[in-house]
Amino acid sequence: MHDRFIFTRHKTTCYHCGTEADQVIKAVPYQAQVICAHCGATRVFVPRAEEVSPKGAYTRIGCFDVWELEPVAQCRNCDVLGPHDLFIGCNHFTARCRNCGFTHFYKFNLEYMGQCAIPGLGEEGTG
Repeated sequence: MHDRFIFTRHKTTCYHCGTEADQVIKAVPYQAQVICAHCGATRVFVPRAEEVSPKGAYTRIGCFDVWELEPVAQCRNCDVLGPHDLFIGCNHFTARCRNCGFTHFYKFNLEYMGQCAIPGLGEEGTG
């Protein structure tokens, strides 16, 4: 099985800064993240289930629109490089291989700001 699973981008309005920017989406077996490329706001999801399941088994309605994406990724179960159904809501993150149905279900865990909020800190030559 591969550690790197899903790595893609989705351009939309950031929930935190309100800017239309790429949201960097990463999923590995032990964690999934959605990171705003503009402000660094990061939502972290932790795994809750891995199993072969029918399409839509873990798709929930959330407090915001659910993103429905179709990235190409290497399946951790059948090893096929192919499309995956990716559903991301405010409280869940689901990735499902279209070839074998292997599904990763992650639940929202925490959020943080990936960039320093204090002007001048973190820049080269300061701090």
